[in-house]
Amino acid sequence: MTSHIASYYAATANPSPLRNSLEGSIETDVCVIGAGYTGLSTALHLSERGYRVVVLEAAKVGWGASGRNGGQIVNGYSRDLENIAWRYGNAAAKALGAMSLEGGDIIRGRIEKYGIACDYRPTNVFAAFNAKQLRELAHVRDHWAGFGHDGLELLDREGLRRQVKADCYVGGLIDHRGGHIHPLNLALGEAAAVESLGGRIFEQSPVTGVRTEGGKAVVATATGEVRATFAVACGNAYLNGVIPFLEDKVMPVSTQVVTTEVLGEATIRGLFPTLTAVEDANYVLDYYRPTADHRILFGGGIVYGGDEPADIEARLRPHFAKVFPALRNVRFDYLWSGNFALTLTRIPHLGRIGNNLYFAHGCSGHGVTSTHLAGRLIAEAIDGDATRFDAFANLPYVPFPGGRALRVPLTVLGAWWYGLRDRLGI
Repeated sequence: MTSHIASYYAATANPSPLRNSLEGSIETDVCVIGAGYTGLSTALHLSERGYRVVVLEAAKVGWGASGRNGGQIVNGYSRDLENIAWRYGNAAAKALGAMSLEGGDIIRGRIEKYGIACDYRPTNVFAAFNAKQLRELAHVRDHWAGFGHDGLELLDREGLRRQVKADCYVGGLIDHRGGHIHPLNLALGEAAAVESLGGRIFEQSPVTGVRTEGGKAVVATATGEVRATFAVACGNAYLNGVIPFLEDKVMPVSTQVVTTEVLGEATIRGLFPTLTAVEDANYVLDYYRPTADHRILFGGGIVYGGDEPADIEARLRPHFAKVFPALRNVRFDYLWSGNFALTLTRIPHLGRIGNNLYFAHGCSGHGVTSTHLAGRLIAEAIDGDATRFDAFANLPYVPFPGGRALRVPLTVLGAWWYGLRDRLGI
């Protein structure tokens, strides 16, 4: 049996039922592959619309990125709307911009409607190390205002220190419509919501293949199959060759996370007066936040290709000490790694294969919000209105240069260049 990795989230997870693996053949309206955020969001939106839904999960609900991430509700996409307009045109930027705040709203709505206990707290902050980054954040604020996002506030050095007591920044940008959560508990709560509406979730049921037969999508596992009118592939970085067409479209990237020992409420309040989450403005960024039990959860250290570094602590300790020098020797109680899926354009990749297989992947580091939006768009499309889904699906796909063999070294080279620019402040 595949269990959750040994993380802070797994150690503090809410109780969750043991779910059976799939045995035999069943029929349903929609079969969802993957019980992460995209799959759960899709299943929940469809269940609310009255569809019969079956979810197949290779391991446990929230086993992948959805149960391992930094827990930050960051609005928008991994590329700003100005970049989207430059690459795809103003119409595409307007369409994507109009949807860019929905993911966070969906999360807050789910928490309230279904009473999900996941330590939700409002706001997140983008912190600038230098004047150039602060100017860029000001530009982001002004550009977002044109799309109706009025929740962004620029902070000078003292304004930032009222959010986080760190001396390494010159200012920042606070998003009053952001926030942070315990991501695994959010996933577990959403799974329970799906089941409360009649949806069925099978764990320990890795999919071995998907085929079309008699106009139906047939999703097979080692011990059974699901015959459905529609199938939805939501495996992201963990599809593992099930649908080769999709696996070639993204690159797995690992990010590392540590959680300190319990520091106490006074220490945490002294460092995070508003209990906000923070991420810096570097190209290869660090992110961190206080937890409900008064620790600091700190992440970063990406590895292209999805490999886990041999020593997570050695990779993250210097970054942690730069932000919190007085805590440079604090004990790390939990250390783990997890993969997310990166597209070359850094824009989520949504689409169809044939008439009845939908997919969504490649949120490129903004998955907490983008996955929840993707689930709503897939549900809309299956229910007969693909207008908003097609705003993503019709974007031209750009492959990684050099194919699978060269995608990692070329991406590493590009990241090195942008990382050098961060260090030089240019």
